[in-house]
Amino acid sequence: MRDSHPRSGLGEPRGPSFFPGRPREPAEPLAAAAPAPSAATPQPPSPRPPRSPRPLAATVLAAVLAGGLAGYAAGELGGEDPAPAATSAARDPGDLQAVAARVLPSVVSVQTDRGQSSGFVFDDRGRILTNAHVVDGSSHVSVELQDGRRLSAEVIGDDPDHDVAVLEPETSRGLRAADLATGTRPAVGDTVLAIGSPLGLSGTVTSGIVSALDRSVRLGEGSGGGQRRALQTDASINPGNSGGPLVDDEGRVIGINTAIATLDQNRGGSIGIGFAIPVGDAVAAARTIIDGG
Repeated sequence: MRDSHPRSGLGEPRGPSFFPGRPREPAEPLAAAAPAPSAATPQPPSPRPPRSPRPLAATVLAAVLAGGLAGYAAGELGGEDPAPAATSAARDPGDLQAVAARVLPSVVSVQTDRGQSSGFVFDDRGRILTNAHVVDGSSHVSVELQDGRRLSAEVIGDDPDHDVAVLEPETSRGLRAADLATGTRPAVGDTVLAIGSPLGLSGTVTSGIVSALDRSVRLGEGSGGGQRRALQTDASINPGNSGGPLVDDEGRVIGINTAIATLDQNRGGSIGIGFAIPVGDAVAAARTIIDGG
């Protein structure tokens, strides 16, 4: 299942293209062992066998391996202590596991007539934030919680200009609001997690960093969508992630995943450039929707 968002790159999901490799050439028979050369008779150098063309992938792999070995040799033979690894300041993977475990109960899958997308609980009344293009004019949708429960939810309203919609489920029992980073501003290079239901795979977690701030991105569809600022991330985001949270390494929501860049409109998929609505902008739009403004 998928959400439809053609103007922002969320095209129809398909599998990766398959490029068949070259057929493997039959192995040459082993040559018979040549007699040992006489010490008194100089032997002409053996002719070097002609090189057969190699596929591009093999060439790239060789270059990568060569670069890795060269770096290793330089570190071993340079005579100076190697520089500290860049990963020394990275968070322990266990920390990110804990972050994911803390946020997942607040994330839901949103089911509409058009497909399945994502959302998250954002206040103590159990109301849910998602994208306006996810609900697409629906008055009621179905939401699935992480524990498998399904609830009916009313669409209180939406704001196509900011691509934000608010849902109110039939009960708030068992729903836990996510922590919102409304009072802080992320920085380029911050670790982030994107959580949602890409291609219908609920509870999917991907990691990356904040790649840029205040990108001007077209949000929403039709005449209502406009250029708005967005966070750019390289965390893998695919159709179905729309409406799900982008969280920092403290588990606080910093944005709503809403769009991806793609090289092919008809085969949309993550190429490492995704966009999220800043949480402060999203919450402000949500409050206006709730207040009926």
